[in-house]
Amino acid sequence: MIFLFSVALKLFLDGMHRIFKLKFYTSFPSRFPEEAGILSAWVGTLYVMVGAIFWAILLGVPAGIYLEEFGGKGKLARIIEANITNLSAVPSIVYGLLALGIFVYRLNFGESILTAGLTLGLLMLPVIVVATRESLRRIPRAIREASYALGSTHYELVFHHLLPYSIGGILTGVIIATSRAIGETAPLLTIGALTFIAFLPPAPWKDLIGMLKSPFTVLPIQMFNWVSRPQEAFHQNAAAAGFVLLVLCLVLNSLSYYLRYKVRRKYYW
Repeated sequence: MIFLFSVALKLFLDGMHRIFKLKFYTSFPSRFPEEAGILSAWVGTLYVMVGAIFWAILLGVPAGIYLEEFGGKGKLARIIEANITNLSAVPSIVYGLLALGIFVYRLNFGESILTAGLTLGLLMLPVIVVATRESLRRIPRAIREASYALGSTHYELVFHHLLPYSIGGILTGVIIATSRAIGETAPLLTIGALTFIAFLPPAPWKDLIGMLKSPFTVLPIQMFNWVSRPQEAFHQNAAAAGFVLLVLCLVLNSLSYYLRYKVRRKYYW
């Protein structure tokens, strides 16, 4: 264990010089380690994570609101809750197999950014549903009673009071789920993420459909490719890419704490 730690530390220190070079962020992967960069990887990571966040919020927040405020003990609510519980308990590779069978082969989305976004969106879904429900539960009962006393319907209570007050907790759950999904490799390898890509997807404002159907790679896949090569210089590049990924996760978690602090300061019970 100490030997492995010392090797990892050495690779990280040797790769530090790559972190401060702009070329490392603006160059495509190359068979020459000195010229290799993470341009396609970080752009692909950005596109995939934006799609994953979009689908996770689109499905997770309404599901959490329904389960907490409208579902009760109904049959549909029990089915949704059972599926959310099952999704939270399975390994990430299962999401990749599920996406391969449904999104790639059944729906013919192919090995694309759209498929990757949907896959990681499903991975994030249980965390967002639970965060939404917990945020709604933390609102004092007095808020509900006061809203009913003034003549509000249940829908007005939820969408005019409960949801705005709980937005901080929901955003915290979204960012924490994003921090987990951004480092996932197994599901993306299963659905066919490329390990070497030397082009960028089309810009979404120019060709949205083409961007969604485009092949992709992400930072964890790029690191996997470099680590599998025998040259030590590629291992140093992988260590530098890992540091970039670690900084991204740290920024997201810091943002979640900041949002929670701001909302708690704004709404004090």
